[in-house]
Amino acid sequence: MSFNNRMTPSELKATLALASIMSIRLLGLFMIFPVFTLYAQQLPDVTPILIGLALGIYGLTQGILQIPFGMLSDRIGRKPIIYLGLLIFALGSVVAATSTSIVGIIIGRALQGCGAIASTMLALTADLTREEQRTKGMAIMGISIGTSFILALTIGPLLNGWIGVPGIFWLTAIFALVAIVILHFAVPQPANYHSHHGKFLVQLKGILQDTQLLRLNIGILFLHLLLTSLFVVLPIALLDNQLPANEHWQIYVSVLIASVIAMVPVIWMAEKYRQIKPVFVGAVVILGLSQLGLSYFYHNLTSIILMLFLFFTAVNILESNLPSLISKMAPANCKGTAMGVYSSSQFFGAFLGGLLGGWLHQHYGIGAVFSFCGTLTVIWFIFAVTMQKPLHLSNYSLKVGELNKYEANELTQCLTRIPGVAEAMVITEDQVAYLKVDRKILDVAALNKCSIDDVL
Repeated sequence: MSFNNRMTPSELKATLALASIMSIRLLGLFMIFPVFTLYAQQLPDVTPILIGLALGIYGLTQGILQIPFGMLSDRIGRKPIIYLGLLIFALGSVVAATSTSIVGIIIGRALQGCGAIASTMLALTADLTREEQRTKGMAIMGISIGTSFILALTIGPLLNGWIGVPGIFWLTAIFALVAIVILHFAVPQPANYHSHHGKFLVQLKGILQDTQLLRLNIGILFLHLLLTSLFVVLPIALLDNQLPANEHWQIYVSVLIASVIAMVPVIWMAEKYRQIKPVFVGAVVILGLSQLGLSYFYHNLTSIILMLFLFFTAVNILESNLPSLISKMAPANCKGTAMGVYSSSQFFGAFLGGLLGGWLHQHYGIGAVFSFCGTLTVIWFIFAVTMQKPLHLSNYSLKVGELNKYEANELTQCLTRIPGVAEAMVITEDQVAYLKVDRKILDVAALNKCSIDDVL
């Protein structure tokens, strides 16, 4: 049985390379968010619904194809699927860049989403890291996603002033080709890859029936619905307040920097004093207040800036907390499946946000979009406030070697008696013990001593 708390140089190199691929791909997807609505208004036969659909359609194709692509990668390998996904993504970017109609751009964005490689990227990260380092690898991937979103909102308006929206799409295609180069030269081919789809449906059923995880999945769906809806109408609101499009980036930069500064101490205190649930619920409340404020005061630029500060502070807190809560609440041996459902919920939220935001804007105006989003936060608040208080547990995985059923049962009993181990499950097929532990009281020495020789 092994217990190692550091990534090897090869693990770190592979994880950082995959994180960079994920980051530049998502950067290409998100850069058009703050600029597309104003550009699309110049296209023939455009409507707000079609604008919203163009923004969110990638989420539909992403959500539908994540699991099939992941399953196919179990059969033919991870890297071939990622190569294919990046090529499809590049093709979609070229289609969008060369389109002169909103329908053509919708097709291009849908093709971008068809390069649905997020689940395969996470699977390859798992293949190239040891069990006990897997959580760390996933955390690095998560950080890259959040960084991409913030960076995209900052540089999207700047790039729009230089090369326009078609140029951004062309740049996105180039990013995809750069990602292929990184994948080829910096990411090793795993010696073997592990298929877990034989038990996937059983695990999926359990995850979908877990009411605590359901609350979190609804939460991430609502959050990305709100995000996409916001960018269907926010550029128009800023323009209506006499702020030229080439100056919108100044608002995004200042608001995002301020929100990150405000978010960091809140997250730190929530973890230190074990107040994750109150902070989580409070962030949902702030999110709702920002939407309510925008619905009443979107005609005033100062009010918009203040509400955006509240909005993005809440978003940053929730984006940090939601994956952590999924990790804490999901069964130790089903964490990957739980994250897959979580990711799909996120993508479907983006699709619904674009579609509903466009529909509401077309029929009822900008204020209706914010009012609708505010109503959703009330529903989310009910789910959040009735959520169980999360235990402050971390995931650990230990290689245990080949065991029979008797030995696995004995080892499980030994592990659960160790101070700090809240849950232990030995999967003989994987030759791994999956643990949930409280790091503050975990007896590491006892964990290392709890070998199969001690329990026989």
